This record gives sequence, structure tokens and C-alpha cells, in this order.
Amino acid sequence: MEQERLRTQYRSDLLEIYRAALARVEGTAAVSAWLERHPIEGPVQLVAVGKAAQSMATGAHQVLGSQIETALIITKTGHLDSLICRRLGWEGIEAAHPVPDERSLQAGRRLLASLEEGGDLPLLILISGGASSLLEVPVAGVDLEFLSLANQWLLGSGLDIVQMNRIRKGFSLVKGGGLLSYMHGRAIHALAISDVPGDSPAAIGSGLLVEEPDLSSQLSDLSLPEWLRRPLMRGLVERPQPLAEGPQVHIVANLSLAKEAAAVRADQLGYDVFLHETFLSGDAAEAGQRLVAELNKGGEGVSIWGGETTVRLPPLPGRGGRNQHLALSAVVSLAGVTGCYLLAAGTDGTDGPTEDAGAIVDGETLKRAQIEGFDAARSLMAADAGSFLEASGDLIFTGPTGTNVMDLVIGLRC
Repeated sequence: MEQERLRTQYRSDLLEIYRAALARVEGTAAVSAWLERHPIEGPVQLVAVGKAAQSMATGAHQVLGSQIETALIITKTGHLDSLICRRLGWEGIEAAHPVPDERSLQAGRRLLASLEEGGDLPLLILISGGASSLLEVPVAGVDLEFLSLANQWLLGSGLDIVQMNRIRKGFSLVKGGGLLSYMHGRAIHALAISDVPGDSPAAIGSGLLVEEPDLSSQLSDLSLPEWLRRPLMRGLVERPQPLAEGPQVHIVANLSLAKEAAAVRADQLGYDVFLHETFLSGDAAEAGQRLVAELNKGGEGVSIWGGETTVRLPPLPGRGGRNQHLALSAVVSLAGVTGCYLLAAGTDGTDGPTEDAGAIVDGETLKRAQIEGFDAARSLMAADAGSFLEASGDLIFTGPTGTNVMDLVIGLRC
């Protein structure tokens, strides 16, 4: 009985630490705080794009109010508050993520039209992760079917987010600084929540406002299938050159802030804290095993990592995402170990194409899933971690979080 009570308490503490991290980088607070420190005078046109678009736009409204003359919000399905949009007279568009759909193309066309309608109004543009899929204006000869196949291949390729976004730029008239061609010399205020290593504005949302002039050479060394490489090289030639220099893109929230907030909350809860600065990357399954080894060798307390791993998907993957895959890989090493827990979750509240943020696993996870007929090795091979972790009762569901600063992995040894 006492052991179960402690297990419940430790898992609750991990969730509380995770939620403290999310609160620190939530879009409403991040944008409103920045605008309070850097006032914008006069009327503006607002455009918000990405998974955190709604929360970032809400933060802008808290400070600017009626200064916002028009607003366009483009976000992931299920992340739009239509009641707020209607009340404020804002236009809202939901599109697909992580693979674009017809609504993504409609969103791209609507964005360009809204920029024309905005005339000479200064533009406040708010960008967060997910924008690469949520809006697109493709180069000639690239259709939705090709975009869908290309993005599905990229998501299972094992490439990191920076490499994937560079490839996406080659098919786009608006990514890689292409959107600047439609600005016509307007004043631009740009804020972003970073979901990329190094917080590079060129990679966030595939760099809508940041030209990447050396794109061809950066892509030449990547090993790509010919059906993808040929249109990519053609697209790189056909993309228009931006007609204006891009604005400074101000980062209002990032992974470092989330990790720091997690560390503060863990300390408040009475734990010793080990904050790991090294960016978590590479294969998710290997990372899961490595982090458990680090956790077992370290001292008692809370360990905090952050980053974004990758998964090479089989032809017909099951349910899950990189955080669930990492957690399931950790399960085997944790089996039978008492006093060790590992949380792996996306900060946007989703993991891959699922609506689960990730999972918390412990020494009893393997046994709980085996009782339900699941095998960890088979689930990993099938990229079906979500089904395994649902059976063990370890999935985390948050709903939309209003932010997106990559992934957090939080370990507890007691």
C-alpha cells in the first residue's frame, strides 16, 4: 500500500514539474510580456501561424487591444478557439499537422490575400512550430499529393527538424524568406516561440521571414530518394528571391526557459536537481536506453533533459510518436527497478500524429503491458509504442498547451 502511494506521488510530482515548464513558455504570457517591454505604437495587422498561434495572438490582444485592426490565425486542428475569434472579429483557419492537407494550401492562399488587404499597415507576425505543415504555397509543378508523400517520407526518415525544414523550403514560395516577397516594404514586427535547436529563426516554421541563400549547397550532401531530389532541385531554381530584407525575429520562449522552470519547480518540491545542458537528439530508442543508464548512475533527485529525437518508421507504423518511442525503449531497462521514473513528452501537448503528449514509465510498466498481451520489442519494431503505453496506463494527455519548444524528458530517482 505504501509503495503504491509513493509511486502515485512521484508520478504526480513529475507531471507537476512538466506543467511548470509548460506554463513558463506558454504563448499568451510570453508574447504579452515581450510587448509590454517593447511597445508598438499605432494600428497593426496581426498574423499568427503555428501550433501556438491562438495563445500568442491572445497575448498580443492583452497588450494591444483595439490597435489590432485585422487578425488571421492559422493553427492546427483542435487548437483554435473559434469563440474568441468570433468575439474579436478575427479570422481563424485550422489545417493539418504534421502532414499538410488541402486546408494548408487554402491557408497559404488566404495569408497572401490578407497581406494584400492589409495595405501599408505595420504587420505583427507571430510564428511557432508547426507552421511548416499548416500553410503552404508550393512552387509550380508541386501538388498536394507530392507534398503529402514528401512530408510522410521526411517524418520517417530520421532527419532532424532543421534538415527537414530545409528540404521543405525547396518546394515553397513562402518558406525560406519567400514570404518577404509579398510584404511590399511594410514595417514588420516578428515574434517567435522556438521549436528548433539553437533557436534559429531560419528553421522555425521553415523560416518564413528569413532568407537562406546557400540552400542548394546545404541540401546537396543529403541522401534523398530520386523522386524527392529531382523536384527539390527544380524548386530551388524556381523559388523567387525575396524583395526585402527580413526583420529581426525576436524569440519570446524556448526550450532553455522551459528546462529552467522545470528545475525551479523540482527544487521547490524538495528534490536535488540535475539540469543537463546537452541537447537531446539522435535515435529515440537509443536515447531512451541511454537516459535510463544515466539516471541509474546518477544521484537521487530529478534529472532534466530537452531536445528532439528522431524515429525511422517502418512502412506501416502503428500508434505513437518520438516521445512514446523513447519511453517504451526505456521500459525494458527500467523493468523491475524500484524508485526510477521517466517522463518523456512534447511541450505542444502532442507527440507525432497522436493526441497524447508522451508518457511516464517506471519499473512496473513492462509487467502491466505484458498482462494485457503486449511485447515491448514487437511494439518498438512496429513503431506502436502508443498502443503498448495505453495498455500499461502510462500515456500523458494535456490537450493543446499554447506553446511548442520541442520535448522534455524528466527523470526521477529516489
